[in-house]
Amino acid sequence: MTSVSGTTPVAELIASLTRNVSDFPVPGVQFKDLTPLFADRNGMAAVTDALADVASGADLVAGVDSRGFLVAAAVATRLGTGVLAIRKPGKLPPPVLAEQYQLEYGTAILEIPADGIALRGRSVVIIDDVLATGGTLGAASRLLTHAGANVTAAAVVVELTALGGREALAPLPVHSLSRA
Repeated sequence: MTSVSGTTPVAELIASLTRNVSDFPVPGVQFKDLTPLFADRNGMAAVTDALADVASGADLVAGVDSRGFLVAAAVATRLGTGVLAIRKPGKLPPPVLAEQYQLEYGTAILEIPADGIALRGRSVVIIDDVLATGGTLGAASRLLTHAGANVTAAAVVVELTALGGREALAPLPVHSLSRA
């Protein structure tokens, strides 16, 4: 359902519970703190329901370190699927598969287990909190694809449209609950 202002009720809820933090983690970055949204029972339920609609039909939900874990776990529970944590380096025991990528303010690495989880041929939806330049979600998608998974979509709570992340991820379908 769309409201009079052209945004959905879930987008309005997200906007009302998001804290904007200037110059974090580095000068010039406008950080979207979703902690108040996740701590609000109605906010978390609305986000979980909306993202579960997007991820419906997936064999596995993958959450990106670290705020993506919260939402991905809730969505996986709602859907009755498993959840895969895509981690920052050094958090998983070896062997791991790794992917380096560019952030809007530096470089980073993501890792997944190389053993113990069969990903080949599985349908996976990647979930994260915020889409900025697309670097993180792009790396997560490449990492899962290299492991043999079929990444069907990416879904985020907030998309920062001015940073062009959606375009950087094309042709991967991207679903955002709110745009800023």
